[in-house]
Amino acid sequence: MKVLIILTRLTLLAKTRLIFLYNMIFRYCLKCWVISCPLSSREREGCISPLLRSGGRFLVILFIGYFGQFIVCFDSVPQSSIDASLLTTPVYSNFNLNKKGHKTISIDSRDIISIIMGSLLGSGQVEKIKNGSGTRITFFQEAIHVNYLLWLHNQLATAGYCSTIIPTIGKRLGKKGKLLKTIRFSTFAYTSFDWIHDIWHVKGVKVVPQSIGNYLTPLALAIWIMDSGVKASGGLRLNTNCSSYSDCLLLVQVLYKNFGIKASTHSTGVPSQYTVYIWKEYMTELRDIVSPHIIKEMKYKLLS
Repeated sequence: MKVLIILTRLTLLAKTRLIFLYNMIFRYCLKCWVISCPLSSREREGCISPLLRSGGRFLVILFIGYFGQFIVCFDSVPQSSIDASLLTTPVYSNFNLNKKGHKTISIDSRDIISIIMGSLLGSGQVEKIKNGSGTRITFFQEAIHVNYLLWLHNQLATAGYCSTIIPTIGKRLGKKGKLLKTIRFSTFAYTSFDWIHDIWHVKGVKVVPQSIGNYLTPLALAIWIMDSGVKASGGLRLNTNCSSYSDCLLLVQVLYKNFGIKASTHSTGVPSQYTVYIWKEYMTELRDIVSPHIIKEMKYKLLS
């Protein structure tokens, strides 16, 4: 979807007309993002929208309709001050509008970020499209974990971030020419996902972000476990696609800081490849933290 950015100095009358347009577009809108921003009392008086007139601190900056995606900025909000992470999940949705298969959004933006971050700690990949049209997240599993992948797909499709078409099992060549059955899907490409790519890549190499502690929630940890957790010696081994020693050491520190869970960094036996091992003494605490988010097909990973 092409993004149109309108950055212009608007008179009060022009702003009022634009807000009127925004009200009309709501009739055909699938999703709408809103951020907080100040409006003067005079501007509030001229607002047709009750939302803007009553609180005076809300401004529509992105809406998606049937015919495309548009970003609208008022001159009172510098583009550089807009935090892309605020655009992750809409606060308004109208997915029931004459469109089969869509449901009203109920997933919190923190849950979407947790799902993405937990997946990226595992087998997930984030790709920035070269023509500047945004960033997409790809989720991948071997066919034996099809139920987990379909659960992930349902979470993101329900929230409108990927196609509602159910992914199917395909085949690809693995190591040493072994034929693997796999299942995968990708989100749509969003410029509001660009920041995720930027924190996960340094000079083209995937790394664990230094800020991962801000995003490793109980849900994100559960996603990581379901994605790449393996029972080992009474504890749990967590594999990552960013398996340098420093990455794993950072994750060990974050696990203790965020959850009080002790873990250690272990070598995989392959040069420069490491994994995170959660001690068996902390498995009870781990179960208490993540069990509400673990689907039934993956609960075996937490059994002693």
